[in-house]
Amino acid sequence: MGVVIPLEESKNKLASIKPLVDLTRADMERVNQLILSKAGSDVQMIPEVANHLISSGGKRLRPMLTLASASLFDYRGENHVKLATSVEFMHTATLLHDDVVDESDLRRGKSTARMIWGNQASVLVGDFLLGQAFRMMVDVGSLDALDVLSSAACIIAEGEVLQLSVAKNMETTEDDYLSVIRAKTAALFAAAAEVGPIVAEAGKSGRNALKSYGMNLGLAFQLVDDALDYGGKAADLGKNVGDDFREGKITLPVILAYRRGTEDERAFWRDAIEAGNSTDANLEKALGLITKYGTLSDTIGRAIHYGTIARDALAPLPDTVWKSSLMEVIDFCIERVN
Repeated sequence: MGVVIPLEESKNKLASIKPLVDLTRADMERVNQLILSKAGSDVQMIPEVANHLISSGGKRLRPMLTLASASLFDYRGENHVKLATSVEFMHTATLLHDDVVDESDLRRGKSTARMIWGNQASVLVGDFLLGQAFRMMVDVGSLDALDVLSSAACIIAEGEVLQLSVAKNMETTEDDYLSVIRAKTAALFAAAAEVGPIVAEAGKSGRNALKSYGMNLGLAFQLVDDALDYGGKAADLGKNVGDDFREGKITLPVILAYRRGTEDERAFWRDAIEAGNSTDANLEKALGLITKYGTLSDTIGRAIHYGTIARDALAPLPDTVWKSSLMEVIDFCIERVN
């Protein structure tokens, strides 16, 4: 069962990341070559595990943000390619680690690395990719870029631990939830966007604009993801619908349904999430309560809010094809619910 999510506020029904993909195509080819080069190792299992996830069809949005944010300030050089590759390796490492922590079976519609090679290999290959990411950052020679990305790595790890601390706790507040996704997801979006103007030597205002853009885009992106878990399709999600429910994850659609519900309904949520009674029948009931209280459309409303902040962050910058493509990414991220 899926839930239809109305999106009345969308202005452009044809929003796409194609303009960004087209603009960054040549640089992304270099990023992909560097990914393959740096994921190589004499230890056979390392490239096997890394390439399983790297080649699994992700959009590579984060490294494209790095390339675009550098080009937005007319950067001419090579270092944005190395930083974009570092960003993608950081992202891939967190996915490998996430799937172990979450005990996930599917990632982008394919078996997770942990299902094929085991938890230990997934964690260790993730560590290898993080090491390679930091080596490339050092190659770039920018202490500011290294500071931004290394800080993001720490914040992401803190977000993982914070998510563990609130897992299966129905007293989690919306503020708690936002703290988790700000750290787990939005921090890397923010860092990916900020290191572009750093290597382009764009100055403080440029850095701040792109950092704010990335942070708020990341929040909107994750809010939509969490809504899609209850209202999307497995083919689109790259995982099973309701996986967050089965894993006892506390996301905003659940938080809002719990807080708006009757005492009997809150007892249901505690049984399903805290006690782990996440049967298919209970998933159906959860979807019914989420529909009853309109929490998916409210979650999308929050995403639209953060998308607007991201848009305003870029507004003062000169109008170029790069700025236009980054603006369209905001609409694309939110309109995935359609």
